[in-house]
Amino acid sequence: MEFTVYKNDGSESTEKMVLENPAFNIEPHQHSVYMSVKAEMTNARQGTHCSKTRAEKRGGGKKPFPQKGRGAARAGSTRNPNCIGGGTAFGPKPIDYKMKVNKKVKKLARKSVLAAKYKENAIKVVENFNFEEAKAKIFRNFLLSLGIENKKITILTSELTENLYLASRNFSKVFLLESDKASTYNLLDCEILLVDKEGLEKLNNSLLAK
Repeated sequence: MEFTVYKNDGSESTEKMVLENPAFNIEPHQHSVYMSVKAEMTNARQGTHCSKTRAEKRGGGKKPFPQKGRGAARAGSTRNPNCIGGGTAFGPKPIDYKMKVNKKVKKLARKSVLAAKYKENAIKVVENFNFEEAKAKIFRNFLLSLGIENKKITILTSELTENLYLASRNFSKVFLLESDKASTYNLLDCEILLVDKEGLEKLNNSLLAK
């Protein structure tokens, strides 16, 4: 696999990066991507929603009305669901939404997303992200020179630096993380994957590892 390499000022370098043993030189497997993303989204749910039933509400011990003679339905507690201040009927209770996916499936999913991005020419490789100053203007000019200023971008770097973080943090469409920590959703939820040379090698090696 061959990639065009860009300098950190956005200009195209004469250098080409070749991955001798690419882990994602495969046919994308859509179902593994679906399972992996579904698990990530499901596991992100807290499941702490809770409402009180009539048994859990405080008070309501005294019978509010006589059993007969009112011409109305009998009532034994003011904590019935049909009373103001009463409990909730069939309300939500805490749920564990945990969903497990095998490691091989997760790895195949990431490989599949990268393979699809490569076919779409949506992976851009940069020499490095060593900006001299932590300024948003420098970062904006960098994106402008690459022609991706209005795209949703995931930046994968071999090592997070303070200058890169400070320069990019005000861009709502830019997401930044270390390359070997990227999940299937992180790789999928963008239009452009912007990665430095070391980060791409690091990501590739993590996908090759057993």
